[in-house]
Amino acid sequence: MNEVKKIEKHFTACPHDCPSTCALEVEKLDDKTIGRVRGSKENSYTDGVVCAKVARYAERVHHPDRLLYPMKRIGPKGSGQFERISWDEALDEIVAKFNTAEAEFGSESVWPIFYAGTMGLVQRDGIERIRHAKRYSGFYGTVCIALAWPGYTAGTGQLRGVDPREMAESEVIVLWGNNAVNTQVNVMTHALKARKKNGAKIVAIDVYNTGTVQQSDMGLILKPGTDGALACAAMHIAFRDCYADRDYMDKYADDPKALEEHLKDKTPEWAAEITGLSVEQIEEFAKVIGTHKKTFFRLGYGFTRSRNGATSMHAVNSIPVVLGSWQYLGGGSLLSNSGMYGLDGRLVQGRDLRDKSIRILDQSRMGDILCNDPDALKNGVPVKATIIQNTNPMAICPDLARVKEGFMRDDLFVAVHEQFMTDTAKMADILLPATTFVEHDDIYKGGGHTHVLFGPKIIDRPGECRTNHEVYAALAERLGIDDLPGMKMSERELIDDMLDKSYGETLENLEKERWIDKAPDFETAHFLNGFAHKDGKFHFKADWVSMSESGNPEAGYGMNNIPGAEMPVLPDHWNVIEGATEEYPYRLVTAPARNYLNSSFTETPTSIAKESRPTVIVEKSMAEEAGLSEGDLVCLSSARGSLRIHVEIAENLQKNTLVVESIWPNSAYLDGMGVNILTGADPGSPVGGAAYHDNRVSMEKCN
Repeated sequence: MNEVKKIEKHFTACPHDCPSTCALEVEKLDDKTIGRVRGSKENSYTDGVVCAKVARYAERVHHPDRLLYPMKRIGPKGSGQFERISWDEALDEIVAKFNTAEAEFGSESVWPIFYAGTMGLVQRDGIERIRHAKRYSGFYGTVCIALAWPGYTAGTGQLRGVDPREMAESEVIVLWGNNAVNTQVNVMTHALKARKKNGAKIVAIDVYNTGTVQQSDMGLILKPGTDGALACAAMHIAFRDCYADRDYMDKYADDPKALEEHLKDKTPEWAAEITGLSVEQIEEFAKVIGTHKKTFFRLGYGFTRSRNGATSMHAVNSIPVVLGSWQYLGGGSLLSNSGMYGLDGRLVQGRDLRDKSIRILDQSRMGDILCNDPDALKNGVPVKATIIQNTNPMAICPDLARVKEGFMRDDLFVAVHEQFMTDTAKMADILLPATTFVEHDDIYKGGGHTHVLFGPKIIDRPGECRTNHEVYAALAERLGIDDLPGMKMSERELIDDMLDKSYGETLENLEKERWIDKAPDFETAHFLNGFAHKDGKFHFKADWVSMSESGNPEAGYGMNNIPGAEMPVLPDHWNVIEGATEEYPYRLVTAPARNYLNSSFTETPTSIAKESRPTVIVEKSMAEEAGLSEGDLVCLSSARGSLRIHVEIAENLQKNTLVVESIWPNSAYLDGMGVNILTGADPGSPVGGAAYHDNRVSMEKCN
């Protein structure tokens, strides 16, 4: 009789670039196989819920197309033609190319590229130790947060906010630019529980009829890039109708009188013309939030992905200060708690080795950098060699045609460490196989909640896959820098060191407890001891100039080339968005798809089946006027490029707004290039960042 082997349950954390950072329960079927993945019921934020794409993670881990062995390119760049080689051959080749580039052009000609394919603090950030030690060019990650974070901290002074579990006490929950149904399932879970428990109203503000809008009590669908106008009108009404809490502002805000005077002409009629909303919708929204003190503003990144994104965030985040919502349990705002943890990453990142004179290159300008644009290179040497981990620039970066042009350079050496044959992997000269999160140890922090979580190795890796950390260590040995602090430590030793220096904690205890809740007390979380500026006030008057001169305060890197002087000091609609023209009469938003996460999960069969194919969402009456039917093929064009795509007709979006949910691989498109061929790479103020949702385009029916 065959013995039935007991399924083991292991606890870990989701590694992907999502603020939820879910606490997970993973079934281990044997030493090489996982089964089902569930959200942990014991974690008070995850609360047993996980998105569908992560629930079927076994599809990804055990996919037959996983990269398993080091390979060397034998065909043209981009062809995907490789032959298997040994790890020693691969690593020796990488180091030889790095050393050759350094000898001929200097150390800054080598540019390690990494981002948020894993949010684990060891596997993601460890490459910085090599970068600092060798004085290679730095990487400034701007595609996600560079417009949102400065906009939030301009007011609060620190990147933190209300504990999201307080939604249980909220009377109104405003999901602003936050399509939680697609991108943060736990936010929607807590909001729906609040509705059921105490009748909380859910307000969703977005640019099309998202799943979140459909589940809300009030859905406001406005024109892309006009959120600042709606925010100003809501505050105008708050002052006009006595919803504003003047006593609170006198104590906690820098200049409420100047703000009130500034907002006198920001009427609902003014905002209606800009946003496309009706005056009645704006009045109703302002009344709902004005008459319910326990209003929780859960802010998303979507509405900041316009050229005025930072000023829009600042304007929206000023509303709960005008209303005094911060005083109440269940009131206030949250974008991210990433700035509250105080985790000491100096050893992992090798920050003590950092030379501040070394240039930092902007991720959003990948195409310009690789095409040797002097400004993007900061008038320095060209990039001649790179290693890429945790990111897929050949799919996610703006101005994609230029990105491809740069990667196709014969004189650019590219090593890619990946799990699948992504669009970027196809551009590699040397391709290395990477582990997934269930095959290595790491530590995580939740931007959307308050927990530090441990993610242990659960199963053995397939083939010859190696962790990011193992690749760093092997390169360091060949580069002659493996004697530097941290280079010979294991992942677990680095995590233990980080916990000890940060909290006086141990990995042994974290592994036992599975997470540490770092939620501050109520007064701290709600800034009732003062906001994080030196004067203790929320700043209605944003100091964009200082921010642009010093760079991104969270990253610690000065850009020094993004002007802040012309940005509106007080909350406003800053009209620098890419407005429609006669040639390009439509506004295109490239929103996240429900079954993909950036460019991850685009290889798993269920996700592909559920998404079907790339489409452009067109408003019904506009489609009728253009003679378009469901499934028709159209050509979308911008100043950067064009693509053909099928039409999906929908209601409840602004007439001249187009939406493409992505990020599909380039091969999913008829012309072999993805949606970011249409998006611009010009950096946003005050510290850079890509405006993915801010594109003027034309649309013509085609074959």
